[in-house]
Amino acid sequence: MEKDLLGKRIAIAGSRKTEEISTLIKKQGGIPLVRPLQGTVLLSEKEVEPDLQRFVRDGADWVIFTTGMGTNTLYELAKKLDVENEFLQIIRQAKAASRGYKTLSSLKELGVNPIAVDQDGTTRGLIQSLEGFDFSGKKVMVQLHGEQAPTLTKFLEDRGAIVTKLLPYKHIAPETETVTTICDELLANKLDAVCFTTANQVRSLFDFAKGKGLVDEIVTAFQSNTLAVAVGKVTAEALKEEGVTRVIVPENERMGAMVIELSRYNRSM
Repeated sequence: MEKDLLGKRIAIAGSRKTEEISTLIKKQGGIPLVRPLQGTVLLSEKEVEPDLQRFVRDGADWVIFTTGMGTNTLYELAKKLDVENEFLQIIRQAKAASRGYKTLSSLKELGVNPIAVDQDGTTRGLIQSLEGFDFSGKKVMVQLHGEQAPTLTKFLEDRGAIVTKLLPYKHIAPETETVTTICDELLANKLDAVCFTTANQVRSLFDFAKGKGLVDEIVTAFQSNTLAVAVGKVTAEALKEEGVTRVIVPENERMGAMVIELSRYNRSM
């Protein structure tokens, strides 16, 4: 078997399944370097509980879900608070929108059939699917996923929606030492590729770079030396928003497919 990543130093920005990704990289002859740019995801039950109770009390005209994990977490919390029936009644009666195939699957299991669904798994795609609807004066609940989704919120509020946000879990900032290390490696041209598995990892890197005044240098490193590899369209979208346009994305949004796509790219070079 040809080893298309022979001698290539590849940073893994995720914190999950790093052993499996490392094994795949090694099989292709590469050198995996685990550089987690995303801290542990924590369920902030006490923080989301009052918002969920308010949502159940006030209801909504629209419900917008953005992750399968967030959808399931809200449902489990509603069960724990003994408002499961009220929660289900609201999300089944409201107009619903969904981003991502995992979210759509979770909603269907709860008996919710969204009338607006993205075509590409991105927030931009979700917004495009919502453009034909009237949100003036409508109560809209948006399930967030570790960040505030300013683009989606602005889109809704600009169209007169009254937006309520439910954030069932949050991301912890990565270790400063880890982000410093990967920045130093990028600037010193010591990495052949960085594999990103969530948009949050991209933001962690660039938020750190902004704080250090290194954004232009990091973008240049990706554009000229180090390949940016994204597990899927949402992660690729985050990279492009930061100015990185040379991004490798597998058609099948899986971690294994990401490594295979990187190998294929190297083989063609």
